[in-house]
Amino acid sequence: MPAPRSTVRRGLAAVAALPLLALAATACGYGSQAKDDDAKANVSAKGKKLSSDTVKIGYFPNLTHATALVGVQEGTIQKELGGTKVESTTFNAGPSEIEALNAGSIDIGFIGPSPSINAYTKSQGKGLRIISGSASGGVKLVVNPDRIKTLDDLKGKKIATPQLGNTQDVAFLNWISEKGWKVDAQSGKGDVSVVRSDNKVTPDAYRSGDLDGAWVPEPTASKLVSEGAKVLLEETDLWPDKKFVITNIIVSQKFLSEHPDVVEAVLKGSVATNKWINANPEKAKASANKALETLSGKPLPQEILDPAWESIEITDDPLAQTLKTQAGYSVKSGLLKDPNLQGIYDLGPLNKILKAEGLPEVADAGLGVK
Repeated sequence: MPAPRSTVRRGLAAVAALPLLALAATACGYGSQAKDDDAKANVSAKGKKLSSDTVKIGYFPNLTHATALVGVQEGTIQKELGGTKVESTTFNAGPSEIEALNAGSIDIGFIGPSPSINAYTKSQGKGLRIISGSASGGVKLVVNPDRIKTLDDLKGKKIATPQLGNTQDVAFLNWISEKGWKVDAQSGKGDVSVVRSDNKVTPDAYRSGDLDGAWVPEPTASKLVSEGAKVLLEETDLWPDKKFVITNIIVSQKFLSEHPDVVEAVLKGSVATNKWINANPEKAKASANKALETLSGKPLPQEILDPAWESIEITDDPLAQTLKTQAGYSVKSGLLKDPNLQGIYDLGPLNKILKAEGLPEVADAGLGVK
């Protein structure tokens, strides 16, 4: 029997979503501001100030954004910034985070590949850069075992994805296509009924019998399992080397140009956070859950937290080739015209840090700045 996959693959050389189309509303404007007295990153910063008084960082209250959750909770990112203060904001969906980045309400964001691709394309290559990876994996197809026994049984069933055109939606549409089945991407109607359902309400819809399963990220997948669902497929099994990008770090090109020292400091904090997560998986899991409790008012139960955390790989590597593949899936499904992604990556600052740490540099799949 193979050894179970660990959240924090020690073999990683470099210690390295969401909607494309529909905008999702957030509770307070672009997102919800983290409480200053609840996050170590927001205590009074000590040390020399960099070229900006503050850096505004956005992320999701989601385990696939563990680098941000832990980096803010433990103060690892703030430590590298010295007197430049971290201001953190959380979002419920990718489009709202992109909107905030474009408006200057945040400077740096943790986000999935699909909104990164869409935003870069819409801005004609002028809005953002991807400057690092953050996480891989953490997506599962979970089903009602009384209704679905095998993958072929999905035909004719109702399967949820988080949102039209989001990273999981695109992956599921591609999987359906490769099965030889037909589904209209916009309506979700066809040989499989693709039901776009917010992750917050999907467990209730499953419990009521309105859904037969879901292709969703963690911890939603494990929440469904706690309701009696079974894991039928892990998306990692569909990718070479069982790796694909689920979370990037992006920066507005304006902020990168004006404050490269601040961006480099945030990246140093990210690399340090990822290194600590991989070296201390249990402590890191507890830290991430504490951050979720601070942000949402309650922690994840252990029976949900443990399997969810286990399926996520924390990595500095942006896994650029998998982003290029995901863009191809969007084109194939008709949700995106063939995009020009040249220049979407600027991995120079990250590779400088990795080299200084004695770690291998990471690649941009030919999509880096010239």
